[in-house]
Amino acid sequence: MQQQIIYPPVTEITPTAPMKVAVYGDRAKCLQRLIRLEFPIPVTVALSFDAVRDAALGNLPDMVTLMAPFGPQPLLSVRPSSENADWGGPSAILNVGMNDARFATMAEAMGEQPAAQLYLQFVQSYAVHVARLDPDEFDMPDTADAASLRAMLATFEAETDAPFPQDPAVQLAEVLRSMARAWDGTSARLLRQAKGAPADAGLGLVVQAMALSVGQGECGSGIVQFVDSTTGAPRIVGRYAAQNIPQMAKTDAEGALYLTRDQRGASLQDRCPDTFAHLLDCGALCRKHLREEMQIKFTIDAGRLHILDAVRVQRSSRATVRIAVALAEDGVITRQEAVMRVEPVALSELLHRQVDPNAPRDVLVTGIAASPGAASGRIVLTANEAQASAARGEPCVLVRRETTPEDIRGMHAASAVLTMRGGITSHAAVIGRGLGVPCVVGASDLMIDRKSGKVVSPDGRSFSAGDIITVDGTTGQVLAGAPAMLEAALDGAFQTLLEWADMFRDIGVRANADTPADAQTARNFAAEGIGLCRTEHMFFEGDRLGVMREMIFAEGSDDRRAVLDRLLPMQRADFAELFSIMEGRSVCVRLFDPPLHEFLPSDKAGLRDLAEQLALPLPEVTARVAALSEYNPMLGMRGVRLGIAIPEIYEMQAQAIFEAMIAVGSKGIAPAVDIMIPLVSAVREVELMKTRIEGVANMVAGRARAALNYRLGVMVETPRAALRAQDIAAHAEFLSFGTNDLTQMTYGLSRDDAGRFMSTYVQQGVYAEDPFHTLDIEGVGELVAMGAERGRRGRADVVLSICGEHGGSRSAIAFCRDHKFDYVSCSPFRVPGARLMAAQLALKDKITGS
Repeated sequence: MQQQIIYPPVTEITPTAPMKVAVYGDRAKCLQRLIRLEFPIPVTVALSFDAVRDAALGNLPDMVTLMAPFGPQPLLSVRPSSENADWGGPSAILNVGMNDARFATMAEAMGEQPAAQLYLQFVQSYAVHVARLDPDEFDMPDTADAASLRAMLATFEAETDAPFPQDPAVQLAEVLRSMARAWDGTSARLLRQAKGAPADAGLGLVVQAMALSVGQGECGSGIVQFVDSTTGAPRIVGRYAAQNIPQMAKTDAEGALYLTRDQRGASLQDRCPDTFAHLLDCGALCRKHLREEMQIKFTIDAGRLHILDAVRVQRSSRATVRIAVALAEDGVITRQEAVMRVEPVALSELLHRQVDPNAPRDVLVTGIAASPGAASGRIVLTANEAQASAARGEPCVLVRRETTPEDIRGMHAASAVLTMRGGITSHAAVIGRGLGVPCVVGASDLMIDRKSGKVVSPDGRSFSAGDIITVDGTTGQVLAGAPAMLEAALDGAFQTLLEWADMFRDIGVRANADTPADAQTARNFAAEGIGLCRTEHMFFEGDRLGVMREMIFAEGSDDRRAVLDRLLPMQRADFAELFSIMEGRSVCVRLFDPPLHEFLPSDKAGLRDLAEQLALPLPEVTARVAALSEYNPMLGMRGVRLGIAIPEIYEMQAQAIFEAMIAVGSKGIAPAVDIMIPLVSAVREVELMKTRIEGVANMVAGRARAALNYRLGVMVETPRAALRAQDIAAHAEFLSFGTNDLTQMTYGLSRDDAGRFMSTYVQQGVYAEDPFHTLDIEGVGELVAMGAERGRRGRADVVLSICGEHGGSRSAIAFCRDHKFDYVSCSPFRVPGARLMAAQLALKDKITGS
């Protein structure tokens, strides 16, 4: 019988200590791996998830036992250790144990300024993060000395009515309790849930001896990583601050050195070649054994290297893809692992716009480029204003002095974020990257006056809330107005990863594309075909709208045909271009769907223009438009109902499709075309349409003396079509489930109006998610599953797909795989993510054996 492993609530991290990510967190387990690699790690103790939960309730571990491994008078750091490093955690607290006595001893040994700097930093972080005092009262002074230290300690006492704690055990206990409670806060919970963490995710804490790096000889502290966080390219990046600069303190302080040899100044590589070489070895070992690109935090004390921590390199979406591909190409991980490591949202972020390099740039201020991509929007100064702006459908830029966890909802709602304070690892930067929101931080030259609702740039220009600015998170610039944008270019790693994904996925991915431009985008993203071409969008282009309106006002069948004859060559050209672009890949053309009134004006000016165009009296035009209006047009005269009532429209479209097939075929391309009948609810509708479309096909094929390769199918959008799928499939070669309308009709909801109350419904748990955003598996999904099963009964080889926008979501793709659908179809820009999700789901099934 296998002996059960006991995981103590508090344990020193050693090579043999029982250590598990699910018990102590990712950081604790990573430190053990570094210790096993014989890295020079200071003494470290880990607290389990259970121990931290108890600490949040006030039940702290025995402090004597916890502090015993560190010896007398320790200086300690406390860092979070969540199960997944990407879930984050409370801010680290450094220099725990610093007190008046320790300050006096250190000042004598190293000088007053560095000792005061250490103590001030601890008092500041303790006051803000542990005692929860006003941060503005504890700004770091310009000069670190005994006088400024006394002033800050006095401020603490005045704010708390108690002196600053001097007992290291008391300090540590309060730090542990504070960090444990911060993890349980509402904002922290929302934040980690946004990153995929369960609401009850645990937090471990890691207590480590400080390695101060302020002794004699070469001393300093820094961080180093071996890839570029933005591009993912191999590159040594980091910083090193020389002697008397406290660990992880000022990044631009006097004494900063370059890491690698540089003509502009001294470098760590020149000054300490052996230590630098040791760092390189550590990086290589991390990559090989931890199978990841890691950022290493280190100190040097009298020439001796100490590794404090190694964390996964923060990276942009572009870097995420390139790193995963590089690790696989170097044999560090497999291709399957590379595919599993990239979140589909990362691919979507690569498709975000950038500012056109040729566009004029009216730069207001430059900060730190914290999250790549660019976005324009109206200035808002609070998270609530951001949410309100998003509810109105207005893009906005959230401008703050600095963000806090309480701003997470506003950051979700904003198109971009701009802060005066912060660095590359600040709250706004980390969250911005996590959410894929363009972000610039550290724009310290900007002035924000919340009372007047104004933002003032360094050159004195004033911008009010509501004015439009652009945040370029790639360059760190903030621009006035909304310059022209360009889509991001995709590199070879992006294509390589998706080629690997295609090797593993087991369901097709097509694109919804209505125009030649959409079709070209679909081809660029390697869609396997067009799963939905909504032909009505073609009628709104150029002069076609006027011709369409003439057809609507035509008195009889002959008049309608005469007008439609003018549309025929336009439609034929559209289809020919689509078929040429897709080069033999399947194109599913949905016949005309919307009600006719959508093509008619509703305002007086538009009605006057229409009357003039048709040479008809205005009252007659007004009356005809009113007669075509419907109480509930989405359930009225549309889709196949139009095809039966006004057959000339579908006959013209069918003729255009078949003639385009002939024209493209003559150029050596064999188009594969699916013709889809929308909004079917009865088998007789299909029979009637099939007879008419086959008649047109025979006519065109006879004239051209050529065969036509096409399939006729149905778009299942009504509950009745799903219920009667067995009968319908007998006359249809494919069934494509239009989940947008099917959701609308199943719920009895108007997707155009549901937004007024949907957030309330989701918040109160009426619906788990907005069913128009996430496929309702239990309700709509049951109808789809039923329709698929019954469709197969009517035709064993019927082709099944989903073509609503749900088709690009993970839940819908998983559903379609479970029910053996042939493909999903989604908007072109969602195709890369859908290809990756399909591969990940297939690989996950292989791993679990399902």
